[in-house]
Amino acid sequence: MHSNGTGRAPVMADVALAAGVSHQTVSRVLNDHPNVKPATRERVLAAIRELGYRPNVAARALVTRRTRTLGVISFNTTLYGPASMLYGIEQAAKDLDYFVAVAALSALDRRSVLDAVERLRDQAVEGMIVIAPQNSAVSALSQVRSDIPLVAVGCGTHAALSSVAVDNEAGAERATSFLLDLGHRTVHHVAGPRSWLDAQEREAGWRNTLIARGAPVPDPIYGGDWTARSGFELGRELVDRIRDEIDPVTAVFCANDHTALGLLRAVQQAGIKVPEELSIIGFDDIPEAEYFGPPLTTIRQDFDEVGRRALATVIDLVNGAAAGLPAPRQAPRVTVGPSLVVRSSTAPPGGPRA
Repeated sequence: MHSNGTGRAPVMADVALAAGVSHQTVSRVLNDHPNVKPATRERVLAAIRELGYRPNVAARALVTRRTRTLGVISFNTTLYGPASMLYGIEQAAKDLDYFVAVAALSALDRRSVLDAVERLRDQAVEGMIVIAPQNSAVSALSQVRSDIPLVAVGCGTHAALSSVAVDNEAGAERATSFLLDLGHRTVHHVAGPRSWLDAQEREAGWRNTLIARGAPVPDPIYGGDWTARSGFELGRELVDRIRDEIDPVTAVFCANDHTALGLLRAVQQAGIKVPEELSIIGFDDIPEAEYFGPPLTTIRQDFDEVGRRALATVIDLVNGAAAGLPAPRQAPRVTVGPSLVVRSSTAPPGGPRA
């Protein structure tokens, strides 16, 4: 929309004329300069909206040496967690008027990650966010030169990097404690891939909770790859143990919701009733979780909050570097707490009315 009557795209001088201010005042508003009266700022913003003015990013970058562009390194995946983190980051960047350049990798090995960092550096990004859920990615990031602000996301809560992560251990503790509080003697765990930091932390939270509560600690059930297929295959192996008359499996904490879906399908196919004979809890709260049969009790991750906190962290580092401030002595680490969502797939041993 062009409201300047000339047929050309509006420029800063048009905004200044419409708002009754100087060219310099418009520039101050666009660059968030603090020395602008609120009423004047609002008048300029109203003129920008009315004219449909879009700042010339290249010209602004020449003047301010700021591109307002951030790089995001992710990897090609349909997994709910990483994909949701990327979406959350992109939405948070849009809300703060930052542009995002995304480098999607086929694998998170050392060479791929370091190559992606260099490609984004060549695009003059001010900072980078890396979705790094695997050991290999965290290891690679530890070798990146420190001349550009970098924040890792989904890298667990113990990585020696500036990071934003969901507290997987706390989520696993809530899931395990909930099942124990229902009266289950112990909780079995269908684990995720061992090379994933999320899987490691969820297993640790489950194990530590059982130990702290004095409950038996069964061997984790490995072989899951986050998919419903692996959950289904592992579920078929569990059927006999669920029906064991001496020591039956009555409660299972799955490393994610897709695994829980496969497990649910396998046990129901064998005639086992959920939650009457087996309680199942997942992790993620994917959009489909409340439509499982029965609806799935799970741990919800707030990926929008992860995106906002990641943007805030990297922008703080970028602004500090632009102001010539020394890098923080200790890498900032932000933890986002998950929440328990109770639905119908869990009950006391023996069923909902036990």
